[in-house]
Amino acid sequence: MDLNFTPGQLALRDAVRAFVKAEYPAALLAKSRNGEEITRDEHMEWMGILARKGWLASSWPKEFGGTGWDDAERYIFKEELGRAGTIVPFSMGISMCGPVIMKFGTEEQKTRFLPPMARAESWWCQGYSEPGAGSDLAGLRTRAERFKGDDGRHYYRVNGQKTWTTYAQHADWGFFLVRTDPDAKPQRGISFLLIDMASPGITVRPIETLGSAHEVNEVWLDDVIVPEENRVHAENEGWTCAKYLLEHERSNIAEVARSKHQLAEIVRRAATGLAPAEAASVHMDALRFEIGLAALEFTELRALSDIGAGRDPGPLMSMLKTRGSELQQEISELALQVSGMAGCITRATGQQSNAESAADGHAADHYLNMRKVSIYGGSNEIQRGIIAKHALGF
Repeated sequence: MDLNFTPGQLALRDAVRAFVKAEYPAALLAKSRNGEEITRDEHMEWMGILARKGWLASSWPKEFGGTGWDDAERYIFKEELGRAGTIVPFSMGISMCGPVIMKFGTEEQKTRFLPPMARAESWWCQGYSEPGAGSDLAGLRTRAERFKGDDGRHYYRVNGQKTWTTYAQHADWGFFLVRTDPDAKPQRGISFLLIDMASPGITVRPIETLGSAHEVNEVWLDDVIVPEENRVHAENEGWTCAKYLLEHERSNIAEVARSKHQLAEIVRRAATGLAPAEAASVHMDALRFEIGLAALEFTELRALSDIGAGRDPGPLMSMLKTRGSELQQEISELALQVSGMAGCITRATGQQSNAESAADGHAADHYLNMRKVSIYGGSNEIQRGIIAKHALGF
């Protein structure tokens, strides 16, 4: 296993580093440092900058408008964005739905949907979880009934409810798991549909989180009509798409470089804002987290080495997701500790913080928001079951 970067990979690292320094909007850097909410337009601005460079679809093959980078090059790109503290390019189209369409979609679907994703012209959301069907995703009940329209074409009539739908309020399109055969075994009766979020019958209702951020939503579908050609893969074979997509999602959750960047900011704030003894205590905690992040980074590099050699990384992705999300939560707790009483002010209180920095004033919001990372992408309890089964033989 070779964990060293080649001269070409190091050159890419330097190119990404220089590009971000020159092109990343200063206003976005300030907002992300201060823990402020990022608007849809601001997300799209950054994704547009990356798209014009040809780097938004960093994980895609060149034939679909991507970079054609290998796993190590994609890793370097993601790590450099995290190191610089940029906002995460929020594109469920690029990172989740796009790979599914490439793998299972028709040529018409690839031509229709992939180019707008790569050009940052469409915003996608994920319609998976339902009340009572989260970790047990195969228990979903949203129903899609196939029928023939007056024009002779076939359609689906979709009825049901999705929940925890991230940024559905911004989305142009959504990819949804729906039940098309209620009599089949749970995993066998599911289909994967692409749904225009402007369709009649779709209602998006906000779910306000503990930190008062509007990220997640309920999505209600009442007699929503979807053309049959918007189904990806065969009818009742959507579970195959779902499993493929979830592997892509879990591989993007570790966020080692981003956690390193946040930890460095915490140490800097402690050194300038706390008494020497308190700052020393924070520094000791930070060293412990740095060791954990180093171990996580090597695990990620091992996974990349396996993938590059054509080997299945097995439970390594579940390990990355589990430990990466735990470290993110622990680091957010340390940030709250450093912020002191000022950090206990949240958006939900409606009060003004007297924090010396905006970052201190939003520490509680960030801490509360980070509780989700051990749940989405497959809860950590489920991931531990996967690890036990595949790595320990239980």
